[in-house]
Amino acid sequence: MVVRAVGNKKRIIITTLKNPQTYPKKEIIKLYVERWHVELDFRSIKTMMKMDILRCESPAMVRKEIDVHLLVYNMIRALMAKAAEEIGHTPREVSFKAAHDTLKSFHILLLQAAKGVIDNLLDHMADIIGEHRVGDRPGRREARANKRRPKPIRKLQHTRKQARRRKMYQK
Repeated sequence: MVVRAVGNKKRIIITTLKNPQTYPKKEIIKLYVERWHVELDFRSIKTMMKMDILRCESPAMVRKEIDVHLLVYNMIRALMAKAAEEIGHTPREVSFKAAHDTLKSFHILLLQAAKGVIDNLLDHMADIIGEHRVGDRPGRREARANKRRPKPIRKLQHTRKQARRRKMYQK
């Protein structure tokens, strides 16, 4: 396989896009940065929206669970876009966590609101979300480690009645 190495001061990107006239170095680096935003979006969905562990068991219900998470995620992003437009910034400069928390705070009001009131609530939510901006944090690095560790408790492999009699389950 023939590849091309594109680099700047901070990183080297290996790509199969070999033609420098068709795919300039700056465009490839810009694409890499955009791809990183997608990774951050997946992290937001998994951690803040608690989708790191799916709770359903059947394939059909797992698909529905994922669909609902993505629906809520898109709703949060739409609120962020509205807030960013009002303050004259890009949606990437608005805090996803603040938008998520605002939606959680307003969800009962939204469910109970009449048609005419919902627009006012959404405007108010956009104002709150617009107050929470994040800056560009170039070169920021986070420690990589697994936070979820296995629990030191044995798995129950018998009925509870049998387990009560066995010594292996006693404290």
